[in-house]
Amino acid sequence: MLGIGTLAKKVFGTPNDRKIKAIRPLVAKINALEDEFSKLTDEGIKGRTEILAKRAQEGESLDALLPEAFANCREAARRALGLRAFDVQLMGGIFLHQGNIAEMKTGEGKTLMATFPAYLNALTGKGVHIVTVNDYLVRRDAEWMSKVYGALGLTTGAVYPQQPEAEKRAAYKADVTYATNNELGFDYLRDNMKSELKDMNQRGHAFAIVDEVDSILIDEARTPLIISGPSQDRSDLYRTIDEVIPLLTDEHYKLDEKTRNVTYTEEGNEFLETQLHERGILPPEQTLYDPESTTVVHHVNQALRAHKLFTRDKDYIVRNGEVMLIDEFTGRMMQGRRLSDGLHQAIEAKEDVEIQPENVTLASVTFQNYFRLYDKLAGMTGTALTEAEEFQEIYKLGVVEVPTNRPIARVDEHDRVYRTAREKYDAIVEEVKKCHAKGQPILVGTTSIEKSEFLSGLLDKAGIKHNVLNARQHEKEAQIIAEAGTYGAVTIATNMAGRGTDIQLGGNVDMRVLEALAADPEANPDELRAKIEAQHAEEKAKVIAAGGLFVLATERHESRRIDNQLRGRSGRQGDPGKSSFYLSLEDDLMRIFGSERLDKILSSLGMKEGEAIVHPWVNKSLERAQAKVEGRNFDMRKQVLKFDDVMNDQRKVIFAQRREIMEDADLSDIVADMRHQVIDDLVDEFLPPKTYADQWNAEGLYAAAIEKIGIDVPVIAWAEEDGVDQDVMRERLYKASDEFMAKKTADFGAETMRQIEKQVLLQTVDAKWREHLLTLEHLRSVIHFRGYAQRDPLNEYKTESFELFESMLNSLRETVTARLAVVRPISKEEQEAMMRQLIQQQAAQRQAAEAAAAGAAGAVTNPAPGAAQPAMVGAAATAEAEATSPRPGFDENDPKTWGEPGRNDPCPCGSGKKFKHCHGRF
Repeated sequence: MLGIGTLAKKVFGTPNDRKIKAIRPLVAKINALEDEFSKLTDEGIKGRTEILAKRAQEGESLDALLPEAFANCREAARRALGLRAFDVQLMGGIFLHQGNIAEMKTGEGKTLMATFPAYLNALTGKGVHIVTVNDYLVRRDAEWMSKVYGALGLTTGAVYPQQPEAEKRAAYKADVTYATNNELGFDYLRDNMKSELKDMNQRGHAFAIVDEVDSILIDEARTPLIISGPSQDRSDLYRTIDEVIPLLTDEHYKLDEKTRNVTYTEEGNEFLETQLHERGILPPEQTLYDPESTTVVHHVNQALRAHKLFTRDKDYIVRNGEVMLIDEFTGRMMQGRRLSDGLHQAIEAKEDVEIQPENVTLASVTFQNYFRLYDKLAGMTGTALTEAEEFQEIYKLGVVEVPTNRPIARVDEHDRVYRTAREKYDAIVEEVKKCHAKGQPILVGTTSIEKSEFLSGLLDKAGIKHNVLNARQHEKEAQIIAEAGTYGAVTIATNMAGRGTDIQLGGNVDMRVLEALAADPEANPDELRAKIEAQHAEEKAKVIAAGGLFVLATERHESRRIDNQLRGRSGRQGDPGKSSFYLSLEDDLMRIFGSERLDKILSSLGMKEGEAIVHPWVNKSLERAQAKVEGRNFDMRKQVLKFDDVMNDQRKVIFAQRREIMEDADLSDIVADMRHQVIDDLVDEFLPPKTYADQWNAEGLYAAAIEKIGIDVPVIAWAEEDGVDQDVMRERLYKASDEFMAKKTADFGAETMRQIEKQVLLQTVDAKWREHLLTLEHLRSVIHFRGYAQRDPLNEYKTESFELFESMLNSLRETVTARLAVVRPISKEEQEAMMRQLIQQQAAQRQAAEAAAAGAAGAVTNPAPGAAQPAMVGAAATAEAEATSPRPGFDENDPKTWGEPGRNDPCPCGSGKKFKHCHGRF
């Protein structure tokens, strides 16, 4: 008897069926235009692109242009690559254009499918990003598909690491740009650290198509992208805090050795506050519970951990004045490895050795928040349905399963469950022997490199020749995968996602042609291809007769999606094939999810050595277990994202503000508003509202006006005049500060002053944002303790981070105002001395950054471009580029030797500054 849900699907069809049915008329329209577009000349195809682009940029909707654009693209691809896109590829392309994830089985042609929506959306002139999982695929796909885009009259770019800036900028200016997710994220962060609009590479985030979308947006989304650089020296802070820890008694902290955790008690917090007040680390009116104390709290926690959880000669040793960590498993020293978040520095303070500077986060972003910047996002993969809920909730992406071009002929067998791992591996070796003997290619999937090497050893003992796929060389991987479908091939692979190369029965013709041409460059390519194709056809027939590709998985993964990726390698384009999972009760997933009960059942059934249980119920129960794990992982990622969203809102505000500063040629109004706001705050502080003149602190306001605004005015005398209230004082301070800055502008010249304002604003925003990021990191590391007080850590984090952001903006106004107040024109002698100091500082900081980079390990990080450059605030000239050698023959006392540099060109003295800010200053 059919269930109600099954019955309803039979009558109404599934939601997926209805989506497919809805776009079939659109596919029919594209097909109806095929004759018309096949008659166009090559120039005619490019001419159509110009017409379609004009219509798009004049406001016609892309949906209206879709049939013509897709028909034009199909014809261009047929001519450029000799491939005529199937109807299912057009369907997938339509779903991508609509902002969905198209789930298409392996071998159905996703790379070509992406050209259709990319071409259509590139007509707007805003650029399209196609995202792949590794640099090899970026170059391969860009080179391969550029033939199609070139035939259509569009440009193609490829972005890769360590690319020259000019080349990278050109790649982003192209109509279609291929790049990895890592490089796109890092470039976004780097762009928002630049100080000139012209130096920014990315020109916006209009439309992105993400290949292997599940791998990029789910698996890799756990690790944030971080650009880091050396921080300022905090040695005194570490040493002062370290003096306090030995004074603690047992009642001041709780130590839990089992979980390796140590926390302060209420008495400990009170004792600490007293000690920190005495040492001047905490201001008198500030407590450890104030948001401003977050960084101090973080460091006292780390100092406590250093003293109570880390033991000398067990967890670390001190050698040649350096704290070396010891690997707890091997007992070996871990050269160059350092603990993060200031913990290593706390141990260095405890051992009284030289304290190395921390690496500080200069900018960071998660993939979730980077990809949510795009106006429209789409993705493609062979496996996405199992994560449909996460795609919808996090990215607002629907998942549509696109039918295969030919029916799937692969046979998916039920899982075989053995009692022990030894029995399982014995059965796998026997199965591989059987397949190898009859010439059936077999792909054996494992969950780790260790297990793949163990299995490789078993096959070596059995005398079976095989390939092991490692993750070290993308090019070699592609070659092994390309040959994995040949007669009698045996391949062991750890993870089959995102390989970018299909397993074709009989081998990959294109790869073989390239290899043959490399071996014999004089050969005729056409004759060579014909010969190889004939050999391939024979071999393919033999492989099909042997049963096609057999995928044998040695374990279930936590995620059904990863299992499906492996299974999907067999049965491409209607080829025959088979898949089977060989499991044991000792596998991780089976062990975690109730294998004891199953073991008892199998024992009571009287299973003999080497026998397996095979039943659909086992498959069902395993899939339920996997769904539970997937749900738990999703909840964890969701929680991480909720915390990151708080910072992301602030990041967007700061990055938008930076962009406005760079776009605006005249920032004098913004600077004046900041200055007036500082005056408002000072008047409210020293002359509180609703108070009388005899209650005012005029002396305090006088001193603050000199310190923070740079003006020396008779505030005390003004306060004693009759009829003077807070508003009059405020207006007089406004007028005096405006006149002071107007005179400064006259001394510098308006153009130079505008440049100084811009540089000071940008440098201060960057410095304050870096400090704020560090404070938020520290806050986040301790906020979960609020849960013990029945308070929601997320709400607490939102409230405190907002207060910290407000505090940062207030501090920003004060710092900008104070720095501009002390800026003055400098003499030539001062300028030379300053440049010598700058060059020395840059050299020292570069060495420190290189040393830090050599010892860095763990997170996905990227060194900051120019991160080590100090902000030379307080002088008219600011560092704009790295110093270089002077121009040959340069004599600073003889302008004739300077050449004829433009006002914005680098100065010939090699300072790295613009000429107008250096030797070209009036």
